[in-house]
Amino acid sequence: MARSRRLILSAPGDVWALLADGHRYGEWVTGTRAVLAVDPRWPQVGARLRVRVGAGPLTLDDSCVVRICEPGRRLELEARADPFGAARIAMRLLPWGEHTLFTLDWHPLRGPGTRMHGLPVDYLVAVRNGMMLTKFARIAVRESPPAR
Repeated sequence: MARSRRLILSAPGDVWALLADGHRYGEWVTGTRAVLAVDPRWPQVGARLRVRVGAGPLTLDDSCVVRICEPGRRLELEARADPFGAARIAMRLLPWGEHTLFTLDWHPLRGPGTRMHGLPVDYLVAVRNGMMLTKFARIAVRESPPAR
């Protein structure tokens, strides 16, 4: 499992609002080329998000389904990218004073990723996730109301 954490200098409610907006995933999820479709029920359990991901000329369509949603605190997704399998993506928000501690866990569920799981793959995923959290934090801070 690759785990990344980031203190975001925004209130948990503001961070959740960004996380709960499926249309905005392309702004902060590294490798996302386009958000193709967002279930109107997002982020309720069972809702789906379809995205196009890729690097350079290589792209594929991916889908995520919400497996667990605790509004304001926790969102867990199952991301599928056939033929590469599926992964669990768990995002948790913890109030930290007036700010938010965001924890992102990634773990392969099925497919080739389960056989390649280990230190080298986890390291690359942790780097990618760290980049995502940095982008996410910048957006959240930029859009948060000024402190009083």
